[in-house]
Amino acid sequence: MYGYYPGCSLHSTGAEYDASFRAVCARIGVDLAEIEGWTCCGSSAAHVASHLLSVALPIRNLVRAEEQGLASVLVPCAACFSRFKTAAHDVARDPVLARDVEEVVGRRYGASAKVLHPLEILAERLADLAARKTRDLSHLRPVAYYGCLLTRPPDVMQFDDCEYPLSMDKVLRAVGIETLDWSAKTDCCGAALSLSETDVVLDLTRGILEEAKAAGANAIAVACPLCHVNLDARQPEVDAKFGTAYGIPVFYFTQLVALALGAAPAEVGLGRHLVDPRPLLAMAG
Repeated sequence: MYGYYPGCSLHSTGAEYDASFRAVCARIGVDLAEIEGWTCCGSSAAHVASHLLSVALPIRNLVRAEEQGLASVLVPCAACFSRFKTAAHDVARDPVLARDVEEVVGRRYGASAKVLHPLEILAERLADLAARKTRDLSHLRPVAYYGCLLTRPPDVMQFDDCEYPLSMDKVLRAVGIETLDWSAKTDCCGAALSLSETDVVLDLTRGILEEAKAAGANAIAVACPLCHVNLDARQPEVDAKFGTAYGIPVFYFTQLVALALGAAPAEVGLGRHLVDPRPLLAMAG
């Protein structure tokens, strides 16, 4: 049994990430227990206002997980994952901060609930994924986009290789989707600047889309709701600004895995995409 923290995005704009991850877990026998009474982790906003708040918000959720007796907590959103890992790292190394956080939260964090990303547990179940594949998606040629938050800073995140991660590639390949090699795996899409510096975001997003196109990709797989917004929802803006016409569907990696395991398109929220992925998937029937 894994604790599960969907966070604000997976209950709203990234609902397809939540639905597709649950669909994958159901098909390979991974049990999830959503943290009771979970609250926002503060994402990228809280640490700008208050370091104490940015640590206390994730720790409160980990304390809730401990109260439920959960040994591990899965955090799919890359931004939430980053805040959870950073908070746990900071209180473990700063006794004064740990005491201040305990005052805010009302209970000491025992550090018994390990923070994990879904890619970490799925990468340990490659044989299970391969054995349960029922749909051929071998015509897809996606690039795996990890973004800048999952692997950095490496001493805090301790997730995959900092510069050249492969866990998403391995998971997709296990279900028959051959990912392509490319140079923009961990480039930043500028998600934190989405509202304040939109032109910068469009430039960064265009660079990632251009690299995907140059690699010969017909899709992009992501593991972050913020990255998905920039690469999918902002594609029309990028095309309008630069005179391009990329038309590259952007999937959560869990959507592709769930589809390969037999999930229906509606089950994984394909109708929520701005760049319609269904024509590409129709090639597989």
